[in-house]
Amino acid sequence: MKIKEIKNVAVVGAGTMGQQIAMNSVLNGRAHNYRVVVCDSFPAALEKAEKWAKEYLDGRVAKGRITKEECEAVRKNLSFTGDVDTAVSQADIVIEAIIENLEIKRQLFAKLGKLCKPDAILATNSSNMVSSKFADVTVHPERLLNMHYFNPALVMQLVEVVCGPHTSEQTVETARAFAINTGKAPITIHKEIAGFVANRINAAVTHEACLLLEKGIASVEDIDTACEKGLGYPMGPFRLMDLTGIDVNYYVRSDRYAESGDEFDKPSPLVIEKFQKGEFGRKSGKGWYTYNTEKK
Repeated sequence: MKIKEIKNVAVVGAGTMGQQIAMNSVLNGRAHNYRVVVCDSFPAALEKAEKWAKEYLDGRVAKGRITKEECEAVRKNLSFTGDVDTAVSQADIVIEAIIENLEIKRQLFAKLGKLCKPDAILATNSSNMVSSKFADVTVHPERLLNMHYFNPALVMQLVEVVCGPHTSEQTVETARAFAINTGKAPITIHKEIAGFVANRINAAVTHEACLLLEKGIASVEDIDTACEKGLGYPMGPFRLMDLTGIDVNYYVRSDRYAESGDEFDKPSPLVIEKFQKGEFGRKSGKGWYTYNTEKK
């Protein structure tokens, strides 16, 4: 069945990534008039996402980045609902951005396979799980792939479009076109591999940074400065870990090591120590750096 033009977008998961993917789709894709709905079964998450969206758009108007008229057009095309079933059944593309838990994701994709239109594209934003892990529970696996956005999704331009052996060429082309239409720079990854491209390169940098720290070669601050001022990185590896979550680094590398058995994939002993102490980075107020978590 031929894939129709994308008009309706459903983002499942109202967390940080979900809300930013949705906002990017409707804001940067406004020339294409995409109608975007954020759906989540947790009312508190929806309420928080809706509040964030209002404040973000008001801020864009205040800074002169968009006009009041453009803001109203975006608001009109962006909605939030707890009725996940209805939202996904009307979508031309569904982007999953829920918790990184294999069983929960499989349950969702089994549900999507039954509820979605037969020509709807199903995309997972997972940076760690390839779409093959869900292909057997979907009705139309040829419409399934990874569309990996980077955090923060409103700023970072890269989207990794990852083909599984089940993914059709038309699905890839349509997903790439959607990414371009919403201001992104997509790359196509032709074979599934853990970590895809950018995160595998970043993992190698992070691994070396942790080794340098373990051996007492340089401090956290100086290693970050070397990457930022010498290599042109927008953020050093330790600052980046604090942003994305040291717990995320721990879980991803643990999973990768369990699959590969390669010592290179093991979490750094320093990361394990931080994880055990509950020092996850910005979210906990302390990681490689200390943050002020007082509410203003």
